[in-house]
Amino acid sequence: MSKKITNKHFISRELSWLSFNSRVLDQAFDNSNPLLERLKFMAIFSNNLDEFFMVRVAGLRQEFEANNLSKDSAGLTKEEQLDGIRSKTKLLVKRQYSYLKNHMLPELGKESIHLLKLNKLDSLERERLELFFEKSILPVLTPVGFDPTHPFPVINNMVIEIAVRVKRPNRDEDFYGFVEVPPSLSRFINVNYSKQGKSFVLLEDLILEHVDMLFAGCTLESAFPFRITKDMDFSVGDIEEDSNLLIDMEKKLQSSRKRKAIRLELPEFAKGDMSKWLIEKLALPEEYVYQINGPLNLADFFELISIAGTEKLVDEKIAPLEIPILEDTDSIFDVISQHRAIPLFHPYESFKYVVKFLQQAAEDPNVLAIKQTLYRVSGDSPIVCALQKAAENGKQVTVIVELKARFDERRNIAWAKRLEMSGVHVIYGMSGLKIHCKALLIVRREDGSIRRYLHLATGNYNDATARIYTDTGMFLTDSDTCTDISALFNVMTGYSEPPNWNNVAVAPFNIREKFIKLIDRETRNSTKHKPGKIIAKMNSLVDKQVIEHLYKAAYAGVKIDLIVRGICCLRPGVETKNINIISIVDRYLEHSRIFYFENNGNHEYYMASADWMPRNLDKRIELLFPVEDNFSQSLILRILKAQLDDTFNGRKLDVKGNYPRARDRNKATRSQLLTYDILNEYRPLQGQKQKFTIFEKER
Repeated sequence: MSKKITNKHFISRELSWLSFNSRVLDQAFDNSNPLLERLKFMAIFSNNLDEFFMVRVAGLRQEFEANNLSKDSAGLTKEEQLDGIRSKTKLLVKRQYSYLKNHMLPELGKESIHLLKLNKLDSLERERLELFFEKSILPVLTPVGFDPTHPFPVINNMVIEIAVRVKRPNRDEDFYGFVEVPPSLSRFINVNYSKQGKSFVLLEDLILEHVDMLFAGCTLESAFPFRITKDMDFSVGDIEEDSNLLIDMEKKLQSSRKRKAIRLELPEFAKGDMSKWLIEKLALPEEYVYQINGPLNLADFFELISIAGTEKLVDEKIAPLEIPILEDTDSIFDVISQHRAIPLFHPYESFKYVVKFLQQAAEDPNVLAIKQTLYRVSGDSPIVCALQKAAENGKQVTVIVELKARFDERRNIAWAKRLEMSGVHVIYGMSGLKIHCKALLIVRREDGSIRRYLHLATGNYNDATARIYTDTGMFLTDSDTCTDISALFNVMTGYSEPPNWNNVAVAPFNIREKFIKLIDRETRNSTKHKPGKIIAKMNSLVDKQVIEHLYKAAYAGVKIDLIVRGICCLRPGVETKNINIISIVDRYLEHSRIFYFENNGNHEYYMASADWMPRNLDKRIELLFPVEDNFSQSLILRILKAQLDDTFNGRKLDVKGNYPRARDRNKATRSQLLTYDILNEYRPLQGQKQKFTIFEKER
């Protein structure tokens, strides 16, 4: 009799995410990391939390207020999830600020980096700062009053504001106002201090010191900084089916300033009538309010790292590896044609080869057309420049721009318009779906016929994140996959119906079915003496159907190893020991999606743009493609095994939903460093891959 899958097999999605962010915060406390890297993780924790509130908490709040009585897979109501988020967040933030105050700031001081209050400065330096304020800061500030003739202003999202209460001449009542701390100015102001090194005061502290200058003739009663987080959960589904995506997205961005606040952060000293007045005017329940014991918005500390950093306080730089077969060639096309499949592992290997591939296509007179999906790119993207150049050189260039890439919408609109000005045919996504697959197709004339070349990947075409995210990709030229990707572009740009795919699977059409089919095949093949085997690496695991099939496979004896960086809703250890789940939070953000299936000895490997989440499998255009050459398969297997054996930053999920550190942390097992070594070892073997079999190098 088969075991029934119930909510005891699941962990709440939102609480699992908070657990992931807690592991990020743990990296800030880890003395094996250089000091400024620890401060970076503290900033990442805060930045992550901001996005979590803007999207996930906002969405939950909307459902709760709409009286949505449904429960999550773990059996929690909306109210229970919100209560759990609030209590866990408050504990994490308290822990964060306690560590900042009692450990990190003193350690920075020992390294001659001082973050000071103004009262620590001598009178001469405070006079200098007052002159600096009058000349360089005061002209930028705008006081905004609130009274019967001035309506309550729109407070900007995630910007530090200063609330002010004043007495006006000959008036008995109090008047209130606001001053925004300009994001355009540096938050960390260099000051002269008696101790050696670099010393700073915070911009908002300097404004608070002299805020009365903005309310001349009034008596300042009190003032404090605060910060709100707004509901930014406007979804793809909010856009009408027949609307213009570009115009609709621009309108939504313009209206985002007026969205509701779902979190208010106040310093602990901001108490009494004035804070009550602010909470009332923002129409916030008490549970939306978070008291902070320290500077607001620690995500801004990225700036402090950049201006105060020294080499000894940050990670030692690791130069990306060169790929010899791509280095010593004038034509990447010739190399791809010769080898047919070339794997890429970023950031360990340089992203320059992807850029070079596109740049050569832009200049090559034999290249006729270029088609590419773009989700996120860097601010000054060489990818965008190459696409512009290609169009200017007369190539047929089509780019599918995903306008709905959250928090990158404005940037995507800006460079999409640049591409259009250069003659690129820009397609603004698809109504109802996000385009999240990463695909580049180049059509080239060779010997009187047409040949197609591909780059497919798990990560974005972003040269900046390619230095800090682990992603994998492939250069390919096999005809079946090229035919599939050509058909996929026709689906995305026109009205083509999805074909019967040769090699790939595509969401939302058949990718979930493909994954479940692969899992179920392991279940059928598994025997007591020859159990099935699945290894899957991804960012997040949420999808209920996939989890149910994984558990059924585990109950049938399949050995399942999962490497899940972030959210994991599968609770391991429920009546089986066959599921092992590892999370790795380290120097690089683990971002690749790789899948291995034993298949009764006929091993199959895949890469994908998709996580095992409903949004990826149902609401996005995603791509799953096979990795079929022995060289790439062998590399992938060694890298996956290194991650599964990582006891330094790898943390195993237990049945209680916790991720305890390994009892004996072994730096020699740190998988990100081992991956670099593995790739370095394999470099000279790549040119001999025709003689190479996976079994010779499997360890």
